[in-house]
Amino acid sequence: MSFNISLSGLGAAQKSLSTTSNNIANSNTYGFKQSRAEFGDVYSKSIFTNAKTANGQGVQTSVVAQQFHEGSSVYTNNPMDLRISGSGFFAVADDRLQPNQHSLTRNGAFHLDKENQIVNSEGQFLLGYGVDPDTDAVVSYEPQSMQVPDKYGQPRPSTAVDVGVNLPAGEEGKLIAAFDHNDPTTYNKSTSVTTYDSLGQPYKLSTYYVKDNTAPNQWSVFYTMTDSEGEKPVDILNGSTANAAGHTGSTLTFNTDGSVASVNGGNPITTEPLGADGANIQLNGADDAQQISFDFDEPTQYASPFEIRRFSENGATTGYLTKVDIDSRGSIVATYSNGENVTLGRVAMGRVANEQGLSQAGGTQWKVTQESGALVWGEASTGAMGAIKSGTLEQSNIDMTQELVDLITAQRNFQANSRALDVGNQLQQNILQIR
Repeated sequence: MSFNISLSGLGAAQKSLSTTSNNIANSNTYGFKQSRAEFGDVYSKSIFTNAKTANGQGVQTSVVAQQFHEGSSVYTNNPMDLRISGSGFFAVADDRLQPNQHSLTRNGAFHLDKENQIVNSEGQFLLGYGVDPDTDAVVSYEPQSMQVPDKYGQPRPSTAVDVGVNLPAGEEGKLIAAFDHNDPTTYNKSTSVTTYDSLGQPYKLSTYYVKDNTAPNQWSVFYTMTDSEGEKPVDILNGSTANAAGHTGSTLTFNTDGSVASVNGGNPITTEPLGADGANIQLNGADDAQQISFDFDEPTQYASPFEIRRFSENGATTGYLTKVDIDSRGSIVATYSNGENVTLGRVAMGRVANEQGLSQAGGTQWKVTQESGALVWGEASTGAMGAIKSGTLEQSNIDMTQELVDLITAQRNFQANSRALDVGNQLQQNILQIR
């Protein structure tokens, strides 16, 4: 009987050694969780045995339990590397068309594949939720693979420009009729913005400000656009000023306190058609009838430097992906070359009631079982779900010092049980040698 007891002790020591060795081997595995071998004694007796004198029958391995406390952080500065600060798991699927067949993981090392799908190093697809682009709210908690389009948006022609400007009161007045955009001495200030036609082709739209030498509180504004042939004047319909060449612009008139008195005599500021029937801008097949309206929002004439407070237009070209960011809520935000920031989705997170009931699947992944309880879907930073930290990975939660101590302890247990087995063998040898 002592042989069997010692053999069970050897088996338990071997199990402890194997578990500790596995922990040490994965000390640098992202998202790895420590395992701990837990043992129970074996006790049995027959109806003829005196319970007060019965000894145990050895040891058995009850379970190799996972320890899901958090590991420390490693900062990578890669926005696609994610760490969960708190409880919860990422969900990944082998097949993006079958998101219900997924695994859970704490390893947040993700990247974009050749199809711009967000995947891990195993090629598995990160699952997330679709969001409403207007409200940024989750549309459905049905998980799906997350794809980042490499371009975004249809071309949108520029039809309106919003201008906020301060014109310096101390500027020297100039002859309005002498204005020539090619001669910097004929105007006081200028600025420009990029506009777009219906095909998304860009053009430089410039505004020139000329202080009237006959009216100290009045400025003329002239407009030009640059195409493949160079810079060309663009006339204003119902313009309130003109130079000697007959090109029309608009006027800004100010009160003695610097506030605006009138803009273009109260008439809207709208350009002539940009195409061949108007400014003759080479639009290369775009809409020839395109016009641009200007809104001067509370312009001022103060004794301070020339300042453009606002100069924006409403057009856009097709944008190409420049970077991807993921915030603490798990929102996947793509930035495009046309200046658009688009929330494409939100990283899905899940949790279970009993984490130790999860079944290990390898690759720092787990499967939901009956013992773990059903998977509860949710978002980061809501309810019991932890926050997501971008540019950070979770290291294994292995304490190397403790593991080495456990290794020594398991080795001593193995030696002790080996010694007990050897002593039992010697006793039997002595008995067999009695004559």
